[in-house]
Amino acid sequence: MNKQPNESMSVPRRSVLLRNIFHLGLGQVATTALTIFQSAAIARTLGASDFGLLYLLNSIATFAFVFVDWGHGPYVIREVAIHPHRTGEILGSVTALRFGMTLITCALAVALTWVFGYDLRTSILTGALILGYLPQYLGLSCSWVFRGSERMGYDALLQVVLKFSTLALALACLALGGRLVALIPVYAAAGTITFVVAMAMYRRLAFPPLHVSGSTIRELVRHGAPLMAISLAVAVQPYIDANILYALVPQEVMGWYAAAWAITNTLVAPALIMGGAMYPQLARAASQPGEFTRALRTAFRPLLFLAVLGAVGTYLFADFAIGVLYSERKFGPAADILRAFAPALMLIYIDMLFGYAIMAAGKAGQLAKAKIIAVVVTTAFEWVLISWFQARFSNGGIGIVVAMAGGELVMVTAAVVMIRHALERAMVVDVLRAVAAGAATILLMRVLPSVSPLVGIPLCVLTFAAMSAVVGLVTLADTDALRHGFGRRSPVLPQTGAGVEPH
Repeated sequence: MNKQPNESMSVPRRSVLLRNIFHLGLGQVATTALTIFQSAAIARTLGASDFGLLYLLNSIATFAFVFVDWGHGPYVIREVAIHPHRTGEILGSVTALRFGMTLITCALAVALTWVFGYDLRTSILTGALILGYLPQYLGLSCSWVFRGSERMGYDALLQVVLKFSTLALALACLALGGRLVALIPVYAAAGTITFVVAMAMYRRLAFPPLHVSGSTIRELVRHGAPLMAISLAVAVQPYIDANILYALVPQEVMGWYAAAWAITNTLVAPALIMGGAMYPQLARAASQPGEFTRALRTAFRPLLFLAVLGAVGTYLFADFAIGVLYSERKFGPAADILRAFAPALMLIYIDMLFGYAIMAAGKAGQLAKAKIIAVVVTTAFEWVLISWFQARFSNGGIGIVVAMAGGELVMVTAAVVMIRHALERAMVVDVLRAVAAGAATILLMRVLPSVSPLVGIPLCVLTFAAMSAVVGLVTLADTDALRHGFGRRSPVLPQTGAGVEPH
């Protein structure tokens, strides 16, 4: 008698999940195209050396904003999902807090570049870039509200606004002869546009008016600290990578790595989509073990499909991607870095999904400790591997992505231990099925006669889909679920007084 209600409840949840994934997926396709186009245009104009410097500046700025964020993202999403009536108070307070923290962090970041011996130009550009990023970070705070209220379409649209604005202004800047320094005002202008659009969206969805609360600011600082520890542990690795490369390899090699890293960020985006779409449901289900397991299982198999498909495609078509986007003449060695990244991709996907589940379960502190261990392991490997690959192949960037696989293995192992109560044996079988389908696809693609990548890429996708069906990774039930989710308008879960779009 209790089974029927649970089954009926699963329909709207699955439909909302599919709707959210669909919206985020569309947004990701658009932002991916815009980001890749922008990255390629800037790289081709600046050249490998200055593009490497831009990568270093971005790494420093991104690391600085970890302290500005202070773990607010997951906490705001969870609070909005559970207590929607607090939306205006939370968003107003977090916006004020981020503004103040940016000014403090900017001063500290510039001081540290001086302490670490960077030249004056790099120190000044670091401070300018952090301030230039402030408007977009304030605007993107609204994305947390949209995600918490499961209005992922607005989140996706806001991301597209940011990327399109940045691309359009960057292309105009480069066309007028602007170079690295001139790009910083471009980021500030695009961020301002994003902030204005975000506020317009917020009002359109009739959320409560923004207001700042001292007690809420203290709450954000207190409860964000464990989540900030995770963000810090995650962000410190790219910061370390950039500085190790700066110390051990020529700046041109940094440019190669930056080009490859831009593509890897695109490759992991589907995992962020899946995890972000699932996080509100996981947060609500955290106190119900059975529901929590079902929610995690809902996303795991589709995530494996995308992870292994991405790894296979990266391994087979790395040269094509680098050649088309960045030019083989200037950035050819970046393809070797990208190809070496393929084995780590599946681990990153699993790590991301499990990470969202762990945060939803309230184990952020344990996750941060595991990430710190992974950072130590990865960094130790990097000191050895970067030098070895630089000496042997004149491309130390390969050492970073090889070391990354070791760190991700540590994280996946720790995550399995932390949420072992929510895992099932069938999920292990699915991993084996995905690996088997990927290996069979690579083998078949290698055996087939050489074809143009324009033919080979669709053929690779079809081959992997067929192999996945053969080994049971994709079933008829999966296709029925997709057809049910998109065959009619997805129902919207009630938001209890927030996020109600006016007619």
